[in-house]
Amino acid sequence: MNNIINARVTFRNSPIHILEKFTFKDLDSAYKSFKKHSGLKELVILQTCNRVEIFGSAEFVDISKIKKTWASLSGLEEVAFKENFEVSDDVDVSVHLLRLTTGLDSMVIGEEQILGQIREATIDAKRRKMTGEYLDALFDKAIKIGTRVRNSTGINKGTISVGSMAVKLAEENIDELKTKRILLIGTGEAATLVAKSLDKRGYSFHITSRTVERSKAFAETVGGTPISFEEIMKGFSNYDVIFVATVAPYFLITYDRISEAMKKKSGMMILDLSNPRTVDERVATIQGIKMMNLDQIAEMVDKNMRHRNDKKNNAEKIINEEIQVLEAQMRRLEIEPVVKEIFKHIDIRRAKELEKALRMLGDIDSSQIKIIENLTKAIVEGVISEPMNNLRKASEQADTDLVKAAAKLFDYKKKD
Repeated sequence: MNNIINARVTFRNSPIHILEKFTFKDLDSAYKSFKKHSGLKELVILQTCNRVEIFGSAEFVDISKIKKTWASLSGLEEVAFKENFEVSDDVDVSVHLLRLTTGLDSMVIGEEQILGQIREATIDAKRRKMTGEYLDALFDKAIKIGTRVRNSTGINKGTISVGSMAVKLAEENIDELKTKRILLIGTGEAATLVAKSLDKRGYSFHITSRTVERSKAFAETVGGTPISFEEIMKGFSNYDVIFVATVAPYFLITYDRISEAMKKKSGMMILDLSNPRTVDERVATIQGIKMMNLDQIAEMVDKNMRHRNDKKNNAEKIINEEIQVLEAQMRRLEIEPVVKEIFKHIDIRRAKELEKALRMLGDIDSSQIKIIENLTKAIVEGVISEPMNNLRKASEQADTDLVKAAAKLFDYKKKD
């Protein structure tokens, strides 16, 4: 039996600056190394700003080899995988992939980009001749299901995250936003949503965090121009819109700092997406300041969230129905080589016996030969078809004992 494996590092357990360390800078080298050293026979690498995932197929899966290969490619010690690494196998891989293609596992439920990214990753792996019948079947089906779920539930329609809502509010409150200077403070999940929304809409912005290295890693992955934390603390007057999305346990943006900055400006908008808040509430009383906090933004998102969760339930229902069909299809792949080999073996025997019979019959014309040949084929087909169809059904129903017995009965040897 072939096993399907998924190994991943995602936004769920790794912030952007950590996730970036696990990415493969050279995909060509990554594919070659995994194929050579990990023991995987088939391989698809999915790499986005929110996840790095490996889907593989092999008769025997060795997770330690996968970790070693990954660590070697990314320049990490294997211990780095301890807190960040997730693994799924067999049916759990199918469920995970369906949740990806439908947008249920995205940072923003129903996100549209991920389906296209999965499709591109599959095409790329096929082009490199890294896939085979198992991953081809899995991904082709998952992409079709993902497309159907999105079309039938509308889960990707009107999905607004706290980050994109914050950007939308800035657009509504600041004239000609593209001409303004924008600052994003933070590199966590909320900051990622803001950055992706700004980048998607074509806005340039500065990004800062406690360390320049983290800001640079974030900018390379999500967008923006990194700037030192010390520099922005001295110059809030340089910005027209400030998004704050950190987990600092104190006020980063204080009343005194903004009061000083507003001596040089006529207006500024500050959107605090932090929890707890990192903008002093008194800042809102300063003339020329427009300010919104996470509670206010989240309230505007709430209606959309309820709509999205309704759609999520419908999507989950479809996945639960489809996973049974998909798994049956994947199991059937195991028996097809056996069935083909049995048919081939019997047909060779049929052809030999036909040849003997024709020699014994002597001088007959081609039309008579054709009649006899068709008769032998029909007899073989009639005798063998039902047992082979029953064998296929047994495979779909995970009756491994019967599959093994058939392989032994017909002396089937799996070819590499």
